[in-house]
Amino acid sequence: MSASRVPELKQISRGEAMRLGPGWSHSCHAMLYAANPGQLFGRIPMRFSVLMQMRFDGLLGFPGGFVDRRFWSLEDGLNRVLGLGLGYLRLTEADYLSSHLTEGPHRVVAHLYARQLTLEELHAVEISAVHSRDHGLEVLGLVRVPLYTQKDRVGGFPNFLSNAFISTAKHQLLFALKVLNMMPEDKLAEALAAATEKQKKALEQQQTASA
Repeated sequence: MSASRVPELKQISRGEAMRLGPGWSHSCHAMLYAANPGQLFGRIPMRFSVLMQMRFDGLLGFPGGFVDRRFWSLEDGLNRVLGLGLGYLRLTEADYLSSHLTEGPHRVVAHLYARQLTLEELHAVEISAVHSRDHGLEVLGLVRVPLYTQKDRVGGFPNFLSNAFISTAKHQLLFALKVLNMMPEDKLAEALAAATEKQKKALEQQQTASA
């Protein structure tokens, strides 16, 4: 994998997505984030806090889900799902960030919304989520993405990227971090390359152990 470019899915405009036929499904997810002036161990800048969630299937993803366009607008459908998993917070069309066509046999267009909060507001979302209807069921908890890389070049963001993500979630995370200028693209690519190398080595060790 090239260390100079982050892979992306095919991006389309919101208007193009709305003109897709009834054979397409729409998923809407939200990236909530806040600037974080803190330092890990008093020396590693945190820079930003980004929320993702552990799902019932053991995969990481953003809060949100599928929206039935027969009954809901994208934003109304998203807010309905967010209410079940976060407890409160309403996003609007102004928070819309992107739409991507997913790869694979299912025809899905993945919409991502992003809203910057204060760190205090972000923490309030975390507290509210624990008391939401889906907590402990479909949603097993919110996690903050570690947007730093430790001296070993694996700890932090590379380790996080080596986890398993649902569908387009990893692509959306990398895309949002780039377009919102939260992390330079070369740093994103370096972290992704380190994560891929870690996964490759782990697979080789498993194959050797089972041989």
